[in-house]
Amino acid sequence: MKNRVLAGMRPTGRLHLGNYLGSAKGMLALQDNPEFETLFTVVDIHATTTPYDPETLKASARDVFIDYLAIGLDPEKSAITIQSDLADLITQLSFYLSTVMTVARMQHLPTYKDKVVQHPDNVTMALLNYPMLMAADILIYKASKVPVGIDQEPHLEIAREVARKMNEQFGLDFPEPTRFATVGEYVPSLLGEGKMSKTVEGSSIELSDSLDTIIKKLKRSPTDSGQGDVVPTEGGVANLLKFVELFEGVESRKHYETLYTSSGIRYGDLKKQLADAIFAEIKPIQEKRAELEKNPEYIDKMIKFGAEKSRVIAGQTVLEVRKAMGLG
Repeated sequence: MKNRVLAGMRPTGRLHLGNYLGSAKGMLALQDNPEFETLFTVVDIHATTTPYDPETLKASARDVFIDYLAIGLDPEKSAITIQSDLADLITQLSFYLSTVMTVARMQHLPTYKDKVVQHPDNVTMALLNYPMLMAADILIYKASKVPVGIDQEPHLEIAREVARKMNEQFGLDFPEPTRFATVGEYVPSLLGEGKMSKTVEGSSIELSDSLDTIIKKLKRSPTDSGQGDVVPTEGGVANLLKFVELFEGVESRKHYETLYTSSGIRYGDLKKQLADAIFAEIKPIQEKRAELEKNPEYIDKMIKFGAEKSRVIAGQTVLEVRKAMGLG
């Protein structure tokens, strides 16, 4: 069996550079690699574990699905789904997996504790079981690699624990999934600290942004005098240099680092050049999306095609688990 790689994104808004560089771009390369079988999903059920708008969820999930196609994911080469289209299987498996995991283990997860602080009035069972749902997303396809940021490692550890316990107790053959690191796995925020996020206003560049919008956003990113004895390793300047490396290459970054410790960087020039490089990469994506939006019937067809394609794998896994647990 090929190495299966699963990537999933929540429908909390259109994709931004962090999503693109941190997951999707790396998956594009794997899509054409015969050693891998690639699966992509829009994890809309995950969105219900924290406060959300039911009126916009379906449209948001569809938007991310279209973005997947626009960046170059090929439904013929990859299985591309909206999670809720397989809700009957994924949520069923999530419950079966939860029978081998204790409440105490879930409550000690740092990600759970963070969400409790963030949403003190919405500490639900769904929130507590979020890692079990993520484990089900991965294990239902028996994926062995998952391209996520280092912040998701605690959840992957849960998936590995669950896989081990299910294998030991019921004689199953789940792989223990590991994190697949991509070149842009950590894309910094425009605000100078943390990573790029949809939920932090002003921190991200969307794949839908115009050149003017990108220029305006970069202008607001914090800098310093442009000159010093040592190139900063954190903060706004370090983040800008990271963007230069991602979009203009390592040599361009080295050029600016040399300027910083000599004659100085003119940030206006740097930001304009960087904006041009970013827009040059996302413009073809925008053009492809515009074409896709003219053909909603094709989108509907691909959503259905992806669900049917994935259901074959997912259904077999759930059947195996049911039989092993004495339920089949």
